[in-house]
Amino acid sequence: MIVLTAMGGVLAGCASPEATRAGTAVRPTSSGKPATGTAAAPSPPRAPSRAPSRAPESGPPVLAPGPGGLTPVFERRAPGSTVRDRAGAADKVVALTFDADMTADQGERAAEGEHFDNPGLIASLRRLKVPSTVFMTGRWAQEYPDQARSIGTDPLFEIANHSFSHHAFSSPCYGLPTVAAGDMRADVERAFTAIRKTGARHVVPYFRFPGGCYDDASLKALAPTGVTAVQWDVVSGDAFATDADAVAEQVLEGVEPGSLVVMHCTRSAAPVTDDALRRIVPELRERGYRFVKVSELMRG
Repeated sequence: MIVLTAMGGVLAGCASPEATRAGTAVRPTSSGKPATGTAAAPSPPRAPSRAPSRAPESGPPVLAPGPGGLTPVFERRAPGSTVRDRAGAADKVVALTFDADMTADQGERAAEGEHFDNPGLIASLRRLKVPSTVFMTGRWAQEYPDQARSIGTDPLFEIANHSFSHHAFSSPCYGLPTVAAGDMRADVERAFTAIRKTGARHVVPYFRFPGGCYDDASLKALAPTGVTAVQWDVVSGDAFATDADAVAEQVLEGVEPGSLVVMHCTRSAAPVTDDALRRIVPELRERGYRFVKVSELMRG
């Protein structure tokens, strides 16, 4: 995970959970090929392998947005850009993060029984005593206020912002509707309001771009909110996956000291995450890793 100063905040390496599809778990590599032992995705586009490019001296460094390849993962250091080493790299720590995705128009699907939550996953994290950060959309908090409050009052967890409706902050972004530049700040603030309205207390000023998509305009739009934009350097491949072992292998292959892993807290879109977690956690602990929340990882 590289970290770049940008408009008063920090931006860590970019990727998108939408890069994997049903039954696959694709690890982003410079060749664009899937990780060993996982199902091959049908003709995936090539992943960018270049380091972040330089922005004009008057602005922040510019990273390649998520669309245009698999999930870009940038090197730990990028010569010529404003970079500090991976947070916590001297210590064997890893942050597991879980995106709680739900859009504003999915209420009817939830009413018909589709599960955008995953209480079993949260129960496993508690049972395994794994500190974690949940990047939550405001709409998810509205749909599951009791769960949001339970997560946000448990000191094991912290809740970060994943927008209100999981709409894109730059376009194109995997077909997601796009938030207008003038509405981006309000969208982030609306999500925080919805989350805090549930009674959640452990709410941190971190933001994850839906789909991992952003550009200069979205970075500038977020600056007044005071959030720090955080992406990830390890893609779990749990989105739409059906093979828990493939997801676990992908995470276990990718984790290094100071890694930040993206997973999902949405049963309908990531049904095997809980099973994968129950393998990932003991194996990483056996390797000497300690689990931390994003707030601790970012303190480095």
